[in-house]
Amino acid sequence: MDKRDYYEVLGVARGASEDEIKKAFRKLAMKYHPDKNPDDKEAEAKFKEINEAYEVLSDTEKRNLYDQFGHAGVNQNSGGYGGAGGFGDFGGFEDILNEMFGGGFGGFRSSGRRSGPAKGADLRVDLTLTFVEAAFGVEKKIEFYRTEDCHTCGGTGAEEGSKVNTCSQCGGSGEVKYAQRSLFGETISVRPCQACGGTGKTIEKPCHTCKGKGKVKKKRTIDIKIPAGVSTGNQMTLRDEGDLGSKGGPRGDVYVVLKVLGHEIFKRDGNDIFCDIEISYAQAVLGDEVIVPTLDGKVSYKIPEGTPSGKTFRLKGKGVPVLNGYGRGDQYVRVIVKIPTKLSEKQKEALKAYSEAMGEKVGAEKPDQSKGEKKFFEKVKDAFNN
Repeated sequence: MDKRDYYEVLGVARGASEDEIKKAFRKLAMKYHPDKNPDDKEAEAKFKEINEAYEVLSDTEKRNLYDQFGHAGVNQNSGGYGGAGGFGDFGGFEDILNEMFGGGFGGFRSSGRRSGPAKGADLRVDLTLTFVEAAFGVEKKIEFYRTEDCHTCGGTGAEEGSKVNTCSQCGGSGEVKYAQRSLFGETISVRPCQACGGTGKTIEKPCHTCKGKGKVKKKRTIDIKIPAGVSTGNQMTLRDEGDLGSKGGPRGDVYVVLKVLGHEIFKRDGNDIFCDIEISYAQAVLGDEVIVPTLDGKVSYKIPEGTPSGKTFRLKGKGVPVLNGYGRGDQYVRVIVKIPTKLSEKQKEALKAYSEAMGEKVGAEKPDQSKGEKKFFEKVKDAFNN
């Protein structure tokens, strides 16, 4: 039977990059690997086919020959890879399979060395700040639970006077190797020893406090300084404040995630803040000096004559400080002209006098609108006739 095109086998274009070829191989190898498809002859055949294609297309020299001469070109230079003689030099192919399945292939064995120190788990603390605290920074006390060496046994996990022995199942390595046979030889995978929990030790009488784990959860309280200008979603990293590492590894970290509450007056957009103030109609028309709230306290601001409702003024440098930088944002103040809803008779009379002085007749009898409409339509008719 004629062999399929190698690019077709991996499902990539002829101009595919090395990364695209490698990615396609990974996906197919994971799908058709014999260990995942036991006693499946079709999957076994496909796995052999994609390995053969990858071995050629992942090698620059072999790929060039294949592109020029097809299967004939690589068969003359391959020493029999892909045929009954085996797969030749595995190279990167071996590395990829080891990475995906954690063992040796084609006779290659895992060294089985005991894993070294591992970093402890990272922890998260959520911290809520007020609007002003976030703007100017603040010192806060946070509390969280993390693993510590057991104070009763000193981290050994053994009751006082109890012996700590080397695990007979893993020989003290904390790991057990499992071998599996496949199409390409023996696969070696390494897993934590279940007998000792990966510690390499067994305890005759476990500590009554930590139940043999050697670690306990303990509350930790520390003071932290929140910088000015933070916002919701910002996080601070406290190095080496997390859980204990294993086998002498370093502690994990603590991530403090911030949430900022809203404010009854101000709204924030980046480093700028916004607020509304109400003024009377007279203040808007005649102008006035008004009191404006800011993050730094109350300040006076001169409203010019003839200020319309909705007009926005800027107070430079009255916003939020720039996080880890210099300067501050600005404050934007929107003026809202307040319309009174309940007036005394005296106030109404004064307002009517004002409207008359402006040439308005508020509340007076309305003129005959029909005459006005007739006059208007007559003007339109004349315009068309002309």
